[in-house]
Amino acid sequence: MPQGGGEVIGDALPLLLADRPLVDVRAPVEFRRGAFPAAVNLPLLDDRERHLVGVRYKEAGQDAAIGLGEELLSRSVRQNRLNAWLAELERHPDAVFYCFRGGLRSRLVQQWLGDAGAAVPIIRGGYKALRRRCIDTLANDLAASPMLLVGGRTGVGKTAFLSRLSKAASRHGDAGFIDLDLEGLARHRGSSFGGIETEQPGNVDFEHALVIDWLRRGGQGRALVLEDEAKTIGRVAMPEALKLAMQQAPIALLEASLEARIENCLDDYVRDLLARFQSRDGEAAGFEVYAEHHRGALARIRKRLGGLRHDEASQHLEVALAAHRRGEGVAAYRPFIALLLEHYYDPMYDYQIAGKSARVLASGDAETLLAILPEVIAGLAPAGNAGT
Repeated sequence: MPQGGGEVIGDALPLLLADRPLVDVRAPVEFRRGAFPAAVNLPLLDDRERHLVGVRYKEAGQDAAIGLGEELLSRSVRQNRLNAWLAELERHPDAVFYCFRGGLRSRLVQQWLGDAGAAVPIIRGGYKALRRRCIDTLANDLAASPMLLVGGRTGVGKTAFLSRLSKAASRHGDAGFIDLDLEGLARHRGSSFGGIETEQPGNVDFEHALVIDWLRRGGQGRALVLEDEAKTIGRVAMPEALKLAMQQAPIALLEASLEARIENCLDDYVRDLLARFQSRDGEAAGFEVYAEHHRGALARIRKRLGGLRHDEASQHLEVALAAHRRGEGVAAYRPFIALLLEHYYDPMYDYQIAGKSARVLASGDAETLLAILPEVIAGLAPAGNAGT
């Protein structure tokens, strides 16, 4: 095995919290399965080369695999990859390099760069060790931290409420809890009607972003206040430790009138959503894409809504779109939104909350919960002691 002779960093978690530039020398296929937020992929072996070396390793052992790797990395290939690493070091002289296990590949890169006059640190244990550190840190910190979920029907304004709760606590000098925006980290808003399609992170990348955000904001021992989410946010799965903690956490239910919920939905799923489509696609084209977005979302829930109710909703939607297109404002969407809330979202909510009723600690409108939740949060036990 090459002996790079350079620095080897044992605990690399502080690097993530500091946004230290990272160079991932794994193959692109490995990088796509999951990486760290500040990492760029400048591989030692490309996907084809990695596959061939892996086959040789299984057939003939490590020495034969190393020999094949040396054959594949011709003088010109080696120089091109060395140039890419050196260029990255020009941009980020403090970059840290890693491979999968912190073994052969990263040490070889460290040696080549050292021979070229660039001393670079590598991570002991590589990607695998640092990922394990992230997972273990999240699990251990969750067990030592109280948790409260904020639930409520679609349109009550849970995200806006959590922002208000956090700001109110900050004004009073209370740094006793952290509100993590799981939907924001997952780049997904929960409603079928609620957002422009964006590429979500993979499960691994979501976990890394969650751990980093959590630790930067205080981490272990501070209460964690979250929206009550399902096991998945769009296509992103919750980390196992977080999923289990949320399944046991107490809940505060935010309540609002139907009219207030309709108004919130108009803000989120009409005014704001249309503005985002038009910002991306232009005024006229953006409106048409927005209209098709809502038609498609409605079509996807036809089975659950029922044929007759779907047809009624579709008629409301077309009336609203026509009025909106004529410049008559958004009031015509109200019957459409009311139908969806009362006949689609509310029945699902009633079913889901029925199984959680024993965990409800408080309920009320936004002003009521703003007044009582700081005391509720202060009295919570760590999640690991919730059952004792």
